[in-house]
Amino acid sequence: MLKRHGRGALLFFAVTMMYLFGLMMGGTVYTPRTGDMMLTLVHSGGFICDLLSGLPYVLSVAFGYVGSDAPGLEFDYGTVFLAAAGLLNVLAMVDAYEISIGRKE
Repeated sequence: MLKRHGRGALLFFAVTMMYLFGLMMGGTVYTPRTGDMMLTLVHSGGFICDLLSGLPYVLSVAFGYVGSDAPGLEFDYGTVFLAAAGLLNVLAMVDAYEISIGRKE
């Protein structure tokens, strides 16, 4: 709609690849869980970050991906990649909004 096809394609590619790299590293896909305050906060925040990725999150949950609970840096990095993909998607939305209202070229 903004005629920024190159920027849109680059952001789509970046978000999708970050999410896929997170899956390949065995990152944990969060689901809302209740318990003590810290567990609820961590899982709710992780769920929101994962959900903000959009279609990749929906597809990974629909196909039953859970991730690994084993300790190790590779799995932790994968979880961070999954969350960062959602946050990058939010930055793309803010960028599109600022372009649409004329604050940014």
